[in-house]
Amino acid sequence: MVRFGKVAQIAISAMSVLAEHYDAGGTKLTSGQIARMRDLPRPIVAKVLTRMSALGLVDGTRGRSGGYWLKRTPESISLWEIISEFERVDVGIMCPFGPNWCGNGEPCPMHDDLARLTDEWRLYLESTALAVF
Repeated sequence: MVRFGKVAQIAISAMSVLAEHYDAGGTKLTSGQIARMRDLPRPIVAKVLTRMSALGLVDGTRGRSGGYWLKRTPESISLWEIISEFERVDVGIMCPFGPNWCGNGEPCPMHDDLARLTDEWRLYLESTALAVF
């Protein structure tokens, strides 16, 4: 099973809230509201949204009526764009024989299957947009 780290999971969860409430910037949600909706730690949600803002995926305003919203449509933001900001995406599933086995001689018996799974997982993340939420 391919798993993501905690911050990447929180990023997908926080962005899914913004996708559910997308209305081209009309609805603004604070990091606290988003955290409560998904039972997430607010400080991490705030940091994630700051990074998403730097990437141009969300926008936000400060102040009493401030908050965050998706800068682009949910259909135009892939899960890959989010995950790749928090995870190493240049490595596949580690060979069960150890990190230095495949690529240094005969590949392990699972090499082709693991490479295929890695490619399929990346394709899934690239082709799945926030619109699924």
